[in-house]
Parts: sequence; C-alpha cells; structure tokens
Amino acid sequence: MDNPVTPRAAGTGPRRRDRHGRGMRGPIAPPQVPLAMSRAEAFADLVQDSVERLERRWPQLADIDFLVLDVPHLDGPGQVWDDEAVPLGGTISARDGRRARVVVYRRPVEIRTKGREERAALVHEVVVEQVAELLGLTPETVDPRYGED
Repeated sequence: MDNPVTPRAAGTGPRRRDRHGRGMRGPIAPPQVPLAMSRAEAFADLVQDSVERLERRWPQLADIDFLVLDVPHLDGPGQVWDDEAVPLGGTISARDGRRARVVVYRRPVEIRTKGREERAALVHEVVVEQVAELLGLTPETVDPRYGED
C-alpha cells in the first residue's frame, strides 16, 4: 500500500462529488419557463387568473383576500371529519379589522382533476362559489358562465 487512504472524519458534512469535472448541476430550466414553477405556484396562478377574471365584473373583490392552503384543517378541538366530501374551498367573513377571505384548498382540487384545463375550470368554479357565498349572491350572478363545461 503505497498511498493509504485516510478515513473521512465523521460529521464533517455531506459528501459531494463532482465525478467528471463539470461542476455542480444547475436548474433544469430557467426561472421564467413554466417548467420551473412548482405545483403550488402553478395552482396559485390559476386562482389569481380566476380572481382577475371576476374582478373585471366585481371591483369590490379588491377588498377580499384570496388564499391557497394545501388542505383544510380542523379549527376546534371538538371538530372531527365526517363521511361527507372534503371541502374544496371556504370563506372567512370580515371582522375585527380583518378583510374577508376566500380560501381554496389545493390538494383536494388537484386530486379531483386530471389536467391543467380541468384543474383551471374547477378552481374557477370554487372561486365563483365562494365569492357568491361571501357576497350573498348566486354563483350564476357572480359569473354568468358558471356551470358551463
């Protein structure tokens, strides 16, 4: 053994290799390309597109916050899941100086859709239904094309 290899000290960090001298790998696509967006970012864009579409007809939507959460959660200690469907969205009324909120749950919507077009249509339906509930109107009043496939 001419060149003994000394063992690596434990706990010095992860072992990184640059096998062929090319350097560390970079991102697969530049940030401005849709491929670089995460699923959560793409979903948030669908919600934003739907809101912008409705704001042309209903300018008061600028006073409402639109949120995307991954999954619905239980608010109180006594609440339990029942056998009914998982909600796709919800509303929180304005109170104590807070603005009203519309929440869209990303994972339940994604599970129920197969492609981007189908997902965009379902997101728009959920946003329309929640805005209608918050404004005390019917979904058809909020968006005359509601329910059209």
